[in-house]
Amino acid sequence: MARVMVAMSGGVDSSVAAALLKEEGHEVVGVTMRIWNGERLPGIETRGCCYGPEEEDIEDAGRVAQALRIPFHVFDLRREYKTEVLDYVLREYLSARTPNPCIRCNRSVKLDKLVEKAGQAGIGFDYVATGHYARVEWAESKGRYLLKKARDETKDQSYFLSSLSQEQLSRCLFPLGNHTKKEVRRLASDFGLDVDDRPESQDFIAGGYSSLLTAATRPGPILDRQGNVLGEHRGIPFYTIGQRKGLGISMSKALYVTSIDQKRNAVVVGTKEDVYGDELICAQINWIAIQGLRRPTKVKAKIRYNHRETEAMIAPLGKDEVHVRFEEPQMAITPGQAIVFYNRDVVLGGGTIERTAR
Repeated sequence: MARVMVAMSGGVDSSVAAALLKEEGHEVVGVTMRIWNGERLPGIETRGCCYGPEEEDIEDAGRVAQALRIPFHVFDLRREYKTEVLDYVLREYLSARTPNPCIRCNRSVKLDKLVEKAGQAGIGFDYVATGHYARVEWAESKGRYLLKKARDETKDQSYFLSSLSQEQLSRCLFPLGNHTKKEVRRLASDFGLDVDDRPESQDFIAGGYSSLLTAATRPGPILDRQGNVLGEHRGIPFYTIGQRKGLGISMSKALYVTSIDQKRNAVVVGTKEDVYGDELICAQINWIAIQGLRRPTKVKAKIRYNHRETEAMIAPLGKDEVHVRFEEPQMAITPGQAIVFYNRDVVLGGGTIERTAR
């Protein structure tokens, strides 16, 4: 049996992950991160936010650890979280891009800085486990670790883990990879963890960080594709490609954000048809199942977490870019978001969308 450090949030998924590992006979240690710097977040009154009040979540994680009779440690990563996630989010939004903080946090904070701090504190461990719905396997024929989809594809979170390195995957365990969400909630009740009815966590922006962007933004024009002023936006970080609601414009047909012009501090809108595209360029590629892309390859690609995978042809373009052509036009190809490539249930790799290519 191994010594496993479990990243615990106080939620049902990480709690059950810890319980399953202990039931299997592993020596389990629970850890959690303190990432909120105490800033007041207007309008945030609920728990479970990715960034915001966290004391009750930390207390819940501690209670679960106590119920499981495992050691529990809290590490202060506020500085690291600000540097790796908050500053990145702000830079991306102010550059008229839509960031993906979850992917950044998993790679740079949860499975890097947290692991480093635990090691510095003298916590020895063989593996790190999280409550993500995904699977990791060693492929002898490839000499590589593979990241694979979860059994429950409706909860699969391999998209959010697509930037992990081979070294990180080599020490990762995902105990929920072969379970459905319904099974996990039942297991939480069976283990007596008192977290089986806890609501899902909110995402990063819904969780409150958007309120901190206000001071760094300024209003500007909302333009149609011909350059006519239709209204005023409240700051480009609050808009993303494909957005329809919250534009404050009354027209005979629905309008969608088609692009964001940083130089003019403008949000450009058009019809739904204007939002579709079938080509893009991505960079910052992290290959997992292969060492690199040498020739055009047919894959299935996902351009955001809740987006349906679709057939695409990918081809190397220069040193660190990939050209992607979809068989069918995709709605709202968004610079800054992650694109992940799949071969059936295996993650080939992923990168960051840089621009559309027409």
